Amino acid sequence: MFERFMIKHIEEVYNSIRETGKDSRWGCLEGQMRDTFMLRLVSCVQLASKLSFHYNIVNNNTVLKFLQSLDRSYTKDELLESELAILKVLCFQINVPTPFAYIEILLEVLGHNGCLLPMKHLHEMCMHLLDLTYLLRSIIYDTLLKTCIENPTPSELQIAKFVSVKEDFMLLAVGIIGTSTFVLYPECWNQFVEHLNSITGITTQSILEFAYALLKHSISTTIPSKLQQNSGTRVSENSALRSKKL
Repeated sequence: MFERFMIKHIEEVYNSIRETGKDSRWGCLEGQMRDTFMLRLVSCVQLASKLSFHYNIVNNNTVLKFLQSLDRSYTKDELLESELAILKVLCFQINVPTPFAYIEILLEVLGHNGCLLPMKHLHEMCMHLLDLTYLLRSIIYDTLLKTCIENPTPSELQIAKFVSVKEDFMLLAVGIIGTSTFVLYPECWNQFVEHLNSITGITTQSILEFAYALLKHSISTTIPSKLQQNSGTRVSENSALRSKKL
C-alpha cells in the first residue's frame, strides 16, 4: 500500500509542477514529502491493520506514542487527514492482491490438507525469499525467461509475452514456496511439488524453472545441481533436458 501510494503521489506532484512550469518548487515539495514520510508509512500500517481487524491494537493512541518516540508530534486529526490523503491518492483501492497474500493462503491450504512440514519455518523462509526476489527481480525473471525459451537472447516479442508471467502472483507464490521447501526439506521436494501442482494447476516444470532462477542468484552454485537430481526424474523430458543444460 505504501509503495503504491508513494509512486502515485510523487507522480502527481511531479506532473503538477511540470504543468505549471514552476520547477523550482520541486525542492520544497520534496522536503515536505520527506518530512511526512514516516507519518504516511505509519498511516499505511494503520489502514492495513483495519483491513486485518487489528484496529484495536494499532489504534490512534498507539500510533501517536510511536511517532512521539521518533520525535514527531502529530494530533489525531492529522492522523485522520493522513489516512484520507492516502485513500484519495489510491482511489480507495487499498485491498489489492499481493504475492504475500497468495503465499499465506497456499500455506494455509497445505496445512489444512495435512502437510507434515513445519509451516512456521517454511513461512519464515518464504518471507526471506520473497524479499530477495523483489531485490533481485530483474535478473531472476531474466534468467527464468531464458530458461523457458532455451535461448540466451530472447526476441522483443518473447519479452513482451513474458510480461504476463512476471505479473502472475500465483506462479511467484508457488515458486517461492517450492524453493523454500527445497532449501529446508530437499528430501520432500518431489512430493511437495506434486502437491502444489494439484492445488494450483501450475506444472512441476514451471516450479522447477522458477526455483532454479531464484537459487541461481541467491543461495549458491551447488544447489541448482541438487535441484536437478531431486526433481529431474519427476518432470517432463523437455524439462529434464533443460535441467541438464543448467
